Formats: sequence, C-alpha cells, structure tokens
Amino acid sequence: MTRIITALDTTDTNQIYDLVQALRRYTLFKVGLESYIFHGPEICKYVPIQDTFLDLKFYDIPNTVAGAMRSALSKHKPAIVNVSAWIGLEGMQRAVEIAREHSPTTKVIAVTVLTSMDTAALSQLLNPNSMSENINSQRFALHLARLACQAGCDGVVCSGHEVPSIKGEFGPKFLTVVPGIRPAGSATNDQKRVMTPREAKEAGADYLVIGRPITEATNPVAAAKAILAEMGE
Repeated sequence: MTRIITALDTTDTNQIYDLVQALRRYTLFKVGLESYIFHGPEICKYVPIQDTFLDLKFYDIPNTVAGAMRSALSKHKPAIVNVSAWIGLEGMQRAVEIAREHSPTTKVIAVTVLTSMDTAALSQLLNPNSMSENINSQRFALHLARLACQAGCDGVVCSGHEVPSIKGEFGPKFLTVVPGIRPAGSATNDQKRVMTPREAKEAGADYLVIGRPITEATNPVAAAKAILAEMGE
C-alpha cells in the first residue's frame, strides 16, 4: 500500500491544526524546516507524532548530526526522520546508531538528490569546470542509496524515477519516500523530476510526499481523496 504524506510547509499554527484534523484519516504528515524552525519542537503538539515524518535533512559533521538526532528524538518519536546522504557513510551510521538508541521504532531515511534538481543542476554542482560532462541524476541517487543502505538506513528520499532501480537492488523493505508528486494537470512549481501519484505508486513508491496540491486546494480533503482515487487506494 502506498501512503500519502501531507507536507505541512507553513508557519500558520491554525492552518496546521485545521489540516491535521481534516486529513488525519487519509494521510500522514511531514513537518519540515519551515514549520519546525518557526515553531520548534512545540509543533509536535499539533501533529500526531506517530504519523509524522520529521523532515529536517540533517547535514553536518558526524558528531553534530549525532547530537542533532539525539535532540530531535529525546522527547518525540516520529514515524520517520531523515538526514542528507551527502553527510557520507560515517555521518549516516552515527545518525542510525543514535536513532536506534533513542527511538527504535523510528525509521531513518537519507535524502539522495532533491527533486528540484535535474541532471543539469547536479552537473553544475559537482562538475563546475566540465559543464558538458553531465552526471546522471538517477545513477547518482542510486549511488547515494547504496551508501545509505550500507549505513543501516531504512530507506531513502528519492524521485519516483529512481524507485524501480532502488527497489530492484535493495528489495521491497527498503523504503522509498517520494516528493515531487503532482496530480495530472497540476503545476510543477519548483519541482523538476516529477511524477503523478499513479505513476509513483506503479513504480513501487512506499510514501508520496504531497504539499501544495493538497494544502493550497480549496478543499484539502477532497484533494486528498481525489489523489487516493487516482492511485486506486
């Protein structure tokens, strides 16, 4: 079963509360940097923590990442928490170690390549002196997924385009959390590597992170139901 995670990317407490109350029967919830930095851990009072993806993308030296993970999980036990795979093998290993110690049920996943980045953007980042030599974003995401798996992570954040190869290599239990989801006919906004909900489900995604198509809809519940219907759920 593919589940929806609604991205609560807002600082408006009332909006967060209203969305959670309206959608908790249909989706899980993502608390990301925008809302967490504004509200701090108090945001967890408004969101059912057992149904929460704490999307803070820890990126720092291993010791700092370990301390951040310890702080994040000392009081609250979210369903999912993430780090950036770009911290490297040791950093991910430390994050997993601390998470297992403080919240064994929390799944630790690693962000591979942001869905706002395409191959050209990744090449610009990694090959500034050789712009014509493109780095394939899908192959690079798979490389980072290998490191995440080696580090003991439970899965990765990736685009829907990488899901088949990741599932093929690491098996069905290795979680794939997929942002960049846009229902058919929706604006892509700042996302580049996008998929429709049905396409991502058919690719094998476990969770679909969906923000604006639900949260900015006139009727968020109707929008969530329509997406579920599109997925055949």
